[in-house]
Amino acid sequence: MIRTLLIANRGEIACRIARTARAMGLRTIAVYSDVDAHAAHVEAADEAVCIGPASARESYLRADRILEAAKSTDADAIHPGYGFLSENAEFAQACAAAGLVFVGPTVSAIRAMGLKDNAKNLMQAAGVPVVPGFHGEDQSRLASEADRIGYPVLIKATAGGGGKGMRRVERAQDFAAALEGARREAASAFGDARMLVEKYVAHSRHIEVQVFADAHGNAVHLFERDCSLQRRHQKVIEEAPAPGMSGKLRAAIGALAVKAARAVGYVGAGTVEFIADAGEGLAADRIWFLEMNTRLQVEHPVTEAITGFDLVEWQLRVAAGEPLPKCRDEIAAKGHAVEARLYAEDPGHDFLPSTGTLERFKLPSGIRVDAGVREGDVVTPFYDPLLAKVIAHGPTRATAVKQLADALAVAEIGGLRTNAGFLVRVLRQAEFRAGAIDTHFIARHPELSAPPLPSERVLAAAARLLMQAPVGNDPWSRADGFRLAGTAKRKVEFIVDGARVSVNVPVVAERGLPVAFRLNCGDIAVMDEGETVVLHPHDPLCDAEEEGEAADGVAAPMPGRVIQVRVAPGQKVRRGEALMVLEAMKMEHTLSAPRDGTVESVGAAEGDQIAEGVELVRFSGVAA
Repeated sequence: MIRTLLIANRGEIACRIARTARAMGLRTIAVYSDVDAHAAHVEAADEAVCIGPASARESYLRADRILEAAKSTDADAIHPGYGFLSENAEFAQACAAAGLVFVGPTVSAIRAMGLKDNAKNLMQAAGVPVVPGFHGEDQSRLASEADRIGYPVLIKATAGGGGKGMRRVERAQDFAAALEGARREAASAFGDARMLVEKYVAHSRHIEVQVFADAHGNAVHLFERDCSLQRRHQKVIEEAPAPGMSGKLRAAIGALAVKAARAVGYVGAGTVEFIADAGEGLAADRIWFLEMNTRLQVEHPVTEAITGFDLVEWQLRVAAGEPLPKCRDEIAAKGHAVEARLYAEDPGHDFLPSTGTLERFKLPSGIRVDAGVREGDVVTPFYDPLLAKVIAHGPTRATAVKQLADALAVAEIGGLRTNAGFLVRVLRQAEFRAGAIDTHFIARHPELSAPPLPSERVLAAAARLLMQAPVGNDPWSRADGFRLAGTAKRKVEFIVDGARVSVNVPVVAERGLPVAFRLNCGDIAVMDEGETVVLHPHDPLCDAEEEGEAADGVAAPMPGRVIQVRVAPGQKVRRGEALMVLEAMKMEHTLSAPRDGTVESVGAAEGDQIAEGVELVRFSGVAA
């Protein structure tokens, strides 16, 4: 019996687990790092224990400290959420050794499915089709096997997930460099640098099946989800059921997923992921097993929406030894659900993570929002940039998509960049609305990532805020622009993304303008159709920087840690050549030379933690 549950995670999933656990009458314990002392998940729990400094390696990935926290709070069970230690077999085993219930599958199932190469070999033996590739132990064969499979190929971390340690390689001559980067990223994220190689599927759809099993021999699937909308191999928009999936194919893929779960004696919630070649539509002979995630998925709310079940409650009941709450014949899907992941990132700059204070954070009501932050919270570079998940459910796909787009369009977020406006544009794009999606959709539509130029109404809203002034009691103090010949207009100038823009607006207030407010730095943020436009009031007495000065150096686009320095003073470089590699928010980011030139100085060394805006490389002259 579970009475006290320790949640070994943070952010929105920790808040989500706490909500269900408390509804079930359980006492909840949160763990947190130094920078998370006042985080939302800490407040969501009955009690909280600090487990270390900001670095995940010294806090959320420290199994010993989490187990100590469980012991000191008399916890009966640990729910790992997703990420961090959720698929760590050694942690699950340590929980059992400490007499704690691990809310997840058995240690043997985690080990069987935790390494992609082993999982694929196991699935082949069970009769589940897998993507052509090389999953062997001999790492020296990776390059030759890639040649045999034929380019393009994917290099993937055997212990990986979330797009980390993954590289797409188009040509044999690029394989070695891609392998080096993938290994380094995988070692950092998972502590395991082993790789596999598989054929790259050009017209791919990412379809996954939610499975559940108990310790009494029961196993079911709860239908499929489509997670094809991705950037950097990480999901952005997910939905259930998958568009274009026939009832016959749904039954077939569901049966394969249950077969995969039974093959490893699975217990608990799991997701069996498939990749489909959808170039000519979905078909059974063009769908292959990809991997199994032995945990709850970020996108589980869409399954909850169409089934009406609380999957965290199912997890806790199964972990307590109860049988599954429903059998296969009692499980039905109703309507369509779509989830959008709201990230702190900049779609206009290759989705680079964004950090800072959420000076405004107002998400729509009347729709499900699973958030891990609140207004006033600080988003740091130490963890994943996911702020919240917004989920819509309706009788049809079209209804759910419209509901989600309309909700995100009125979100008010200020203080850092997010992908809210990008999500609105995707959801309203004609191909997406028609269900014509695949894993390359975002790359195929770069126009969706670039925010539109500030509209007249956005500029007018900012100008109105700038022009607001106290009004006296006498007519000579009025600031409403009254004139005998008509209302006065005023020209107001702003700097937006380095460019000067101006607008002529009536001094009297206009109706129907977007929401605008002042940021702490003095800039003005205007929220319109999900996009937050930041405008800097132009001071005519200040001259802009000389043209081309920015090209004389490369600055850090975000806070992070220097993983690799590839240049030295005096070295000649060409435009596009890699200069440094940064690690921020669990991903690697390569900084490249903006032009040909000679390196004058290097401002950081490997291992340095640097702040956003710090100059890392300065150039002098032009390369010969």
